[in-house]
Amino acid sequence: MASRRRWHGRGRNIFWLGWLHHPVGKPDCDRSDDHSVHPCPGPSFSRREAAEVTTGRTAHEPAEEADARTWTGKARRWLLGKLPPDKLLPVDQPSYVMSWAYVFGMGAIASLLWIIISGVVLGLNGPQWYHVSSWGSFVNSTHLWSVELFFMFMVVHLWLKFWMAAWRGGRVLTWITGMLSFVVSIVAAFTGYLLQTNFDSQWIAFEAKDALNAVGVGAWFNVANLGQIFVWHITLLPLAVGAIVVLHVLLVRVHGVTPPLEAADSDAQLLHNHPEQAEPPESTSAKDAVR
Repeated sequence: MASRRRWHGRGRNIFWLGWLHHPVGKPDCDRSDDHSVHPCPGPSFSRREAAEVTTGRTAHEPAEEADARTWTGKARRWLLGKLPPDKLLPVDQPSYVMSWAYVFGMGAIASLLWIIISGVVLGLNGPQWYHVSSWGSFVNSTHLWSVELFFMFMVVHLWLKFWMAAWRGGRVLTWITGMLSFVVSIVAAFTGYLLQTNFDSQWIAFEAKDALNAVGVGAWFNVANLGQIFVWHITLLPLAVGAIVVLHVLLVRVHGVTPPLEAADSDAQLLHNHPEQAEPPESTSAKDAVR
């Protein structure tokens, strides 16, 4: 009784079981005379077998091989293979990226961020806010001009990439996602014109309704329904544009930026073929100092 009270308490509350998170066998606190009543063969699991049950891999199996059998391990290995850290967050870029031809894509992304920020402010304050508030009119103008800059940067960016043949080197999907983001952005801008809640938006809506009915999609896309247009403009289309732009940027990271047509060799190839260009030649004064 003394040993029972010592380990299990005076009642039936077994306190010490709360401390056994990973029991590998029979606790040592049991009385020694239980073997005469019921012989015990030993622990249910050896420590090696208990480790295998807990971690999901054998003692001699490496962690990489065990993780490769799970879907999370396969997904991680695929992502690290497609997007290694040196490609996802590179510390340097080729020298031709310093050209102005590579600036307009980043300008389009910066404009898109301002569109999202100003659009969130407009959406939280309601469709009538910018009609009665000077601050609302300023935010609405910021939203409008961000859209104008976005399309200007996007058009210049796409035209430059077209004349540079940006689909070269396995970059076809990168080119397709860029064009697709432009097309979806046009639809998003169209729904934005319908949400001005003024005479212009009413005129555009009913003129567009006749055109959509003529092509047979007016039953699913009712431009005269303000609530439906709000859902399209605030939720569905921004998510689509954002997802396509993120995919486009990831593809650019995977395949790299498109080199100019006249750039036959990359910087790494030039340094490999002409290692003397890696370091500038010594000056005449330095040679004289050595002599």
